[in-house]
Amino acid sequence: MKYLYLLLSATIFTALFANCAGNKDLQKKAPVKMDNAYYTAQGEIINLYIPVTTIQTNRVSLDSVYFRNKKAALVASPDPPGVFRATFNTGKPDMIMSSDPKEEYGNKMPQKTDKMDFELKDDEAILIFTQNSKVKYYRLTGVKERV
Repeated sequence: MKYLYLLLSATIFTALFANCAGNKDLQKKAPVKMDNAYYTAQGEIINLYIPVTTIQTNRVSLDSVYFRNKKAALVASPDPPGVFRATFNTGKPDMIMSSDPKEEYGNKMPQKTDKMDFELKDDEAILIFTQNSKVKYYRLTGVKERV
């Protein structure tokens, strides 16, 4: 009886954790109405732009985006209204290295490469958004470079 109880509890425990890992499913439908996403590259800086035409701000908030193995926060751009922008730094930042910690105060944390659960091509990105207090994912395809 004891072994049956252990087997049953182990099965339930495994099912609970397997269910949590499956929460990163991609959404089939876009959370907002948007035009084609694009990016610009200026040296070691890549800016990814997502032009949004319609968004229900009381239900959906665009949080961040994965692009080329990096993750960055999405910010509403004031220049062209309705455009969300994420900035990625692909180079190594200049670091002040000193034996005095006070001189290293201005150093910024490097933007690390994140391991993702999704396989992406160079023209794809994953949009991370919150809808009705739940974190969801949507794949953006056809991300082209604009000069």
